[in-house]
Order: sequence, then C-alpha cells, then structure tokens
Amino acid sequence: MTSPWSIGLMTGTVLDGNIDIAALRSDGETIAEFGPWRLAPYPADLKPLLQETLRVAADWGFEGPEPEIFREAEERVTQAQSEAVAAFLDDFGLTPADVAAVGFHGQTVLHRAPAPGLPGRTRQLGDGRAMADRLGIAVVNDFRSADMAAGGQGAPLSAIYHAALLKQIGADPSTAVLNLGGVANITFVDADGRPHAFDTGPANAPLNDWIVDHGLGDMDRDGRIAASGTVDETRLAQLLEHPYLVAPYPKSLDRNSFTSAMAKGLSAADGAATLTAFSAAAVGRGLDLLPSRPTRLVVCGGGRRNPRMLEALGHRAGVEAVSAETVGWRGDAIEAECFAFLAARSLRGLPISFPLTTGVPAPLAGGVCHALTENAR
Repeated sequence: MTSPWSIGLMTGTVLDGNIDIAALRSDGETIAEFGPWRLAPYPADLKPLLQETLRVAADWGFEGPEPEIFREAEERVTQAQSEAVAAFLDDFGLTPADVAAVGFHGQTVLHRAPAPGLPGRTRQLGDGRAMADRLGIAVVNDFRSADMAAGGQGAPLSAIYHAALLKQIGADPSTAVLNLGGVANITFVDADGRPHAFDTGPANAPLNDWIVDHGLGDMDRDGRIAASGTVDETRLAQLLEHPYLVAPYPKSLDRNSFTSAMAKGLSAADGAATLTAFSAAAVGRGLDLLPSRPTRLVVCGGGRRNPRMLEALGHRAGVEAVSAETVGWRGDAIEAECFAFLAARSLRGLPISFPLTTGVPAPLAGGVCHALTENAR
C-alpha cells in the first residue's frame, strides 16, 4: 500500500519571516518519498507582530492571564499558514484529498522546561481546528503539551525523524544530526537504535539579535561580521562555565535562555565572533555527554549556511560538520518534513517522544488531531 502524503509546517523562534512547508509521503515509520517544499514568506506586517508577541510573552512568563496580543497573533499565524498551504497545494498539483494530514507546529512564543517543583509549560500559537476547516484537511497540532504533562521537556521532537533520516543513509553512531535554528539541538542514535536528543545551547538567536541591535541587518550573512572580529577568549571561557552545558540530558531551552547580552560591551564584530564561537563550543560540551562521541555532524537549519559557524564547530567542538545537502537531504525542508512525519505518526498513535529525548517515563504519542467536520468535507 502506498503511504499517503502529509504536509508539515514550521516557523522557528529565529523569526526569519518564512513559513517552511514540505510534503512527505510516509507511514510515520519510514520515508517513502520526499515531496515538494518551499519557504513561503509571511505577510510583511506579520513579522513585527510576532516580534512584539515574543517580547510580551517573555514579560508574561506564564504568570496570570494570557496577553491579549496572543489572540491576534494566533489568528494571523493560522490565516497566513492556511493560505500558504492552499497555495502550495495548487502550485504543486495536490488536492486536499491527496493529503492525510497537515502537521501544524505553530509559532512558539514561550517554552519553560520543567524544574524541581516547577512543571514545564509551553505555548505555540496556532488554531488547528480553524486550519482544518479552512483547508478541508485533517490537522495535527499542539505536539508538545502531552509530553510536558507527562513530565517531559516538550523538546526536541525532531529526534524520531532525524533517526529515520540517519537510517535512510545507513549512518552508524559516528554520525549525528545537529539542527542550528534559534537554539541548537543534537540527535544521536546509539548502537541499539535508541534516539538520544537535547538542546545543546544557543545557535542563531543571540547572534541574529546582536546583528539587529547593531543595525547591521537581520543576521550575520555568510558569517562575514564574525569573520571580521576576534573571539574574546576570556569572555568565552566564562560563558562555557554555564551549568546548563554540563547538565545531563534530557534538557531543553527557550529562545531567551541565552541572549545577545552575553556579548555586552564588545564591538559588533567581536561580539558576533564570540557568540558564534560560544554556540559551537556549547555543541562540543553536548557531544561530551553522549554515550559515544560522534565524529561527524550533519548540520541542518539556517545555521548551516554560516561558514564561520561550521568552521567553529570543527575548531571549538572537535567534530567534522557537513551541511545536510552533502548527504542528499534538503536542509531548508527538514524541520517542516519533521512535522509532516510526526503528523503521520500521530494519526497512527505512534510515539513521538521518548525517555532519552524529552525525558518522558515511556515512549509517548502526542499531537491533537482535528478531523474534518461535515461542513468541511
């Protein structure tokens, strides 16, 4: 039997202004076929709204009622992503009947990992019911809440898809996957086939914020600004003393756990160099926690485009770093493909989080499925 198509959607906390959309033919266990994918720009006025929403969310901190701006942002995110999916289907000759489900991650505005005496909380903006009604396709969203209710970190959820990708290329435990988004997360599959995954530290978020704060654009394109600066080795050594870096996994971070303030007082170029070096060195600390240390990382996410970051991984983390494209993967599509894969798993009730990835006591299914109503059929 041919596996059905699923559509995955992802917008990261780095706020690059794009909706990642990918089609994947999968039964939630193996990858039958990679379908079309694209980066669909958000409407121009939505990025500023989301930036303000993230700022308000950080101030809110899960205390008291949700800020009113969440309602507006959720409606806008749902509308924009629904319209992007509809256009994607039209452009690539797919119909709603061809698609089993849309995996709608939504926009994370705040994520708090559990701590002693303090349960974890997470909030992704996105109305799965409204999207299902708009598109006439079942939608799976809210992938993280069940995990956190069971005591898990709620992140990272990409491990089971990364494991499927590694299996597809016949990789052994010497190769792991590193995603460089707003934060960095690693996926390692041990010799027994068990996925291990956790957030290693920051990736692009502090660096991007640093560049924006200095009026130099929205990111350090091609690592040019960092390349023109010098790493403050004393500052870097201090940053590497952070207790998170040596804490055992499972563990996860919010976008705001490490900020551009780490480079306060440095020049724009030296700050960019130091933040880049720290992100890479933090990955090295994470690799030291694994049962065996990989010698190669396949890098996905926007950070793979930063040659300075990849060089720093070699120098600071002591590992070969290659972009996803070198092994035949689509680096810009992987996060969206992941949520297509998770949607397929959710439809079958298969687990999406595991003891060595998020810290749940046992493998756990997740995601809320919004089936079609009669009016949407």
